[in-house]
Amino acid sequence: MFPVELRGTRAQTLMWANEHDIEQSALRQLRNIAELEWVHGLRVMPDVHLGKGATVGSVIAMRDAVAPAAVGVDIGCGMESVRTSLTAADLPDSLRSLRSRIEAAIPVGFNSHKEAVNVTALHAGSHGQSARTKGWDRFWREFGDLHPGVSSLESKAHKQIGTLGSGNHFQELCLDENDSVWILLHSGSRNIGKELAERHMAIARKLPHNQSLPDRDLAVFLAGTSEMAAYRRDLTWAQEYAARNRAVMLALVCRAVRDEFAGLDVRFDEPISCHHNYVAEEIIDGVPMLVTRKGAVRAGAGELALIPGSMGTRSYVVRGKGNPASFQSASHGAGRRMSRSAAKKTYTVADLVAQTAGVESRKDQGIVDEIPGAYKDIDQVIAAQADLVDVVAVLRQVLCVKG
Repeated sequence: MFPVELRGTRAQTLMWANEHDIEQSALRQLRNIAELEWVHGLRVMPDVHLGKGATVGSVIAMRDAVAPAAVGVDIGCGMESVRTSLTAADLPDSLRSLRSRIEAAIPVGFNSHKEAVNVTALHAGSHGQSARTKGWDRFWREFGDLHPGVSSLESKAHKQIGTLGSGNHFQELCLDENDSVWILLHSGSRNIGKELAERHMAIARKLPHNQSLPDRDLAVFLAGTSEMAAYRRDLTWAQEYAARNRAVMLALVCRAVRDEFAGLDVRFDEPISCHHNYVAEEIIDGVPMLVTRKGAVRAGAGELALIPGSMGTRSYVVRGKGNPASFQSASHGAGRRMSRSAAKKTYTVADLVAQTAGVESRKDQGIVDEIPGAYKDIDQVIAAQADLVDVVAVLRQVLCVKG
């Protein structure tokens, strides 16, 4: 059944979604992307929906160019998960105490830690994450090389390491089919990634070669230019920031779980981690390309990835099949089926309570836009990409922390 081709585009566009199921504004956006002269090919995931400049759920292979909008403003946003030694039988009837403990340990929304997390004392590497929790001195020294417009944000960036954010970001406790307890979380590069992305987007829009684009938000940087070099430098740093943020956050959640179950010897497997807003250098159709995934994960052969649903449904641990037709990619989640403003007009707090029954979570007006009904059916999204991934585990939420 899939993929299907979007006809009438300059660059080949293959979709793991039916054209009639995609909003017209998103289809126009996809066609605009495919018209860019630097685009070799465009791949569209089943969670596709309208985004800023570039469509969420898009994978774009470009020759000697990159569009910052094809990455998005939350550079390096992604997922992190780990299976614990706990089982459903170890959990109390109420998880409110654990939710309070996690919320106390990890700031949400626009909040930051009062002081930067002492990562050495945290022993973040003890959960199999040492590769991303070493080298802090080198990492922070590189802050001085970033766009000068963010120089005043270094202290804030320090304090936002190990914080959640808001919107669709979350921290969850889940159960798999065998009743094993998993920790699952979703966050990105916080304010510093956004600030860097917006500054580079503004630079790109003013470049001469971008003046006749169908959408100025699709402005690109070209290989061999100082603007491209500066963007790639800042992008790489922000992607690392996002990975470190999740690693520290996961370590903080693990510590909260250990403290909550102090009478048990809680152990943690090797974490699974993946970006879904990023750039990578890859070989596509035998040629080196810059591949941007915005709301998509890499699904190389044997590679593990995480595809979450909404806060009241379920999420999936998957293993990639390395399908070259999708540029070795898969969806990053269920994908929104309605905007946040539409969700707030459509649903009530009572609807939220009903749709998140059995999940220990906030149930108030502030997160009605995150109600499961505002998202596509995650099971259908997974079914649509059966040729891209194999399901390893199905996780159902029992606790969800939102910003």
